[in-house]
Amino acid sequence: MSCGFRRGDEFLAWIRRRRPQLGFLVSIGTRSTSRSEVKFKIMEGARIPLKGWQQAAVALGSALGALMDPRRADLIAALGETTGKPAFHRVLERMRNSSEGREVLLERPRVISAEVSHAWDLPESTFGSAYARFMGTRNFSPDDRPPVRFMDTDELAYVATRAREVHDFWHVLFGLPTNLIGESALKVIEFEQMFLPMCALSVVGGSARFSEKQRSLFFRHYFPWAIRAGMASADLMCVYYEKHFHEDLEDVRKKWGIIPCPDPDGKTEFVFDYFSMVLRKNKTK
Repeated sequence: MSCGFRRGDEFLAWIRRRRPQLGFLVSIGTRSTSRSEVKFKIMEGARIPLKGWQQAAVALGSALGALMDPRRADLIAALGETTGKPAFHRVLERMRNSSEGREVLLERPRVISAEVSHAWDLPESTFGSAYARFMGTRNFSPDDRPPVRFMDTDELAYVATRAREVHDFWHVLFGLPTNLIGESALKVIEFEQMFLPMCALSVVGGSARFSEKQRSLFFRHYFPWAIRAGMASADLMCVYYEKHFHEDLEDVRKKWGIIPCPDPDGKTEFVFDYFSMVLRKNKTK
């Protein structure tokens, strides 16, 4: 049956008309720009408990809606939550086993304007200043990300929120642009770090929208670099980034084994040589 949907909104409206019990799907599209000032708890009321079939329906509706309108970050977020619970559980366990990760879980820092605005006042060479410039030059706000809705526990909801909020930190650390190629390359790294199915699906969906020239550039330059960069870096979900804002950007990159993305017009041998160096360094520890 051909339904003729051209936008994700139309698909979700169709679901609501035919399946009233799935009306909560449409609530995904409400983007809240006002964040709670409470740092230590994700609001219980923001979460929507789902049965198994409801979770599958949200995943399917979100996937189809995101394919119809890739700009719908809320649908992509819902897809990540409903398909990524086992991955988030594994990330939670890794954080519990890391001293810095446990500190993050205990204090639950939020990447929101009220908490990271001091980055603008830091010296130019610092990680915090680089993050502030990244956000400012693109007119991005850390408050614009959709809330986590479909996690089972408050702790798991925080892990999913943290994964979503550190995304821009990773853009800065790896030196990736925010265009389709840059986002797809970062999804490769995110998949290696967290094994979220949504990340792999995003790479497939993103590469399908590439032009022939973009696809050639991505698989020749960005994809092999991202595979190696994701393997070489530390467990980035266990890092308390806000406590490193004052440190030099290049220093934190070296500390966490970050391989910045080289210029696609330059020599890519640097990536492989640096990767080999990092592996040799790790083996000697």
